[in-house]
Amino acid sequence: MKNLMKSASIAALGLAGATGMAMAQDSLKIGMTFQEMNNPYFVSMQEALNEAAASIGAEVVVTDAGHNVAKQISDVEDMLQQGIDILLLNPTDSAGVEAAVRMAKDQGVIVVAVDANANGPVDSFVGSKNRDAGYQSCSYLAEALGGQGEVAILDGIPVVPILERVEGCKAALEEHEGITLVDTQNGRQDRSVALGVVENMIQSHPNLAGIFSVNDGGAMGALAAIQGSGRDIKLTSVDGAPEAVQAIAEGGPFIQTTAQFPRDQVRVGLGMALAQYWGARVVPTEVPIDVRTVDAENAADFSW
Repeated sequence: MKNLMKSASIAALGLAGATGMAMAQDSLKIGMTFQEMNNPYFVSMQEALNEAAASIGAEVVVTDAGHNVAKQISDVEDMLQQGIDILLLNPTDSAGVEAAVRMAKDQGVIVVAVDANANGPVDSFVGSKNRDAGYQSCSYLAEALGGQGEVAILDGIPVVPILERVEGCKAALEEHEGITLVDTQNGRQDRSVALGVVENMIQSHPNLAGIFSVNDGGAMGALAAIQGSGRDIKLTSVDGAPEAVQAIAEGGPFIQTTAQFPRDQVRVGLGMALAQYWGARVVPTEVPIDVRTVDAENAADFSW
């Protein structure tokens, strides 16, 4: 939490210092391109961005790439034509979006990657400690199983945050000699896709005792598959989405999610961009945001 509080303080200072300057000049234009908007995580992030921008009198342009890197590059081109001053970039493909980063920098735009980093000359990156998130969730799962049993990973789209969560999960599972990772399949972080994938997992592994999902969207599909099977399979995940938190609070197979803080990520990201835009010479190149376990004990009091 120390890093989170420090990061939030930096962002607050950036916003506060920028407020008077923004009002005194032409309206600041902020562009943000999301990898997707069909996800409450990113909807929450956009809401926080709109609130922060309104507090400094800035204009916001938001686009949804729909997990299509060509569209995301095109969206950034359109934003640059509209004269944005700051680009907040949530890449759908960290490597593929490099061309957009370079285009923005060539036009003198401040570029901050949010939630997932991007290749190219980004000014700052603000994102969750995703390896920690995967580690926390899979440690929780292994301990809930008493250190014994077969588990599976419901993987997702191969962007850096997802890869780091899986890496952290595997590191945690390896600490328990009695835990065996028997399957890893891609649910694409989508409820309906994950439902079918987990149904197949359950049928293929009669002794399956636990599943880790890389995000809560996929976890909700996994939960439906587990409930439909009637099997005793424990489920953990990452995000802290409202419906996941509610499912955990109600009890059942879904026992834990490692929460991220999307609102804080975008506030800190905007703070980093404003600090540089208004002339700061030294701005952190990376700001990691802490994550937190949500389980039956604290689910009722948690929200993004």
